[in-house]
Amino acid sequence: MSYGQQGGPQSQWDPWTPQSQQPWNGGDSGGAPDWAALAEASETRAKRRRLLFIGGGALATLAIGTAVAMAVVSADGDPEGSGRPSTLPNSADIPSGTGTAEPSFEPTSAPPPLDPKEFVSSKNKDTAPIGPNILFPGTQLTMGTTVYKKGATADTKSCAAAAKGTLVKVLNDNDCTRLMRVTYTKDGVAVTVGVAVFDTEAQALKAKKDADTKSIVASLAGDGVKEFCNSAVCRSTTNSYGRYAYFTIAGFTNGKDVTTKDTAVFTTGDDLGEFTFRQIRRRGEAQASAAANE
Repeated sequence: MSYGQQGGPQSQWDPWTPQSQQPWNGGDSGGAPDWAALAEASETRAKRRRLLFIGGGALATLAIGTAVAMAVVSADGDPEGSGRPSTLPNSADIPSGTGTAEPSFEPTSAPPPLDPKEFVSSKNKDTAPIGPNILFPGTQLTMGTTVYKKGATADTKSCAAAAKGTLVKVLNDNDCTRLMRVTYTKDGVAVTVGVAVFDTEAQALKAKKDADTKSIVASLAGDGVKEFCNSAVCRSTTNSYGRYAYFTIAGFTNGKDVTTKDTAVFTTGDDLGEFTFRQIRRRGEAQASAAANE
């Protein structure tokens, strides 16, 4: 079957051109429709609708994306249904994730300092050289503003030979091994210091305890110092430190008796007793320091 032209030529219908003649209107009333033109027009309208739908869909997608972004960056908290915390836990609550414990170290401290007294409390530790001129060096000593002139010195292993009164028995009973003596003078007052050496601190303390007012070290004359305290009343003291017991006897060089009013004699004896204590303590300090540096 053929749809050719009948009754003469017809103008081509253009659906986009105003007043163009459709194939079934006007013209020859007996003419057939132009089916090809109708199909082309239908396809054109379908394309326009698809373009509109695509454009609208893009706008909708953009709107949804913006809404999602706004929900993610919202400062008001967690987006609904996200299941994520609105705030992070404190740093102390966050595990390190390393799976290893922090290294720990035992506390350390410096060793306690050595006790100087230990080095003068036993002959086993008190091994430094000793003698009257080591304990009492030089030709004089100064205590405060007072200067004392040094006289004679003596050293003996027979402790009883340099003692008087009850001190002889005290030294023998406690096994005194050595007795060193030195004399100092100032303005007519003389004092002799006697340092008795024992093997242990316990023996020196026992000697100190056993001594009484009649336990007297023998005064030492010589080197310009006359005899003193042989028959006159003199002042004596007794003390100890470590394995050493030390005694003083102080009086006038002119033989005068000492009374409680003679403060110069008391001061002289106290100064020499204090100096003796300091010298023995320094001896311990020196040996402790040497041992610490070994």
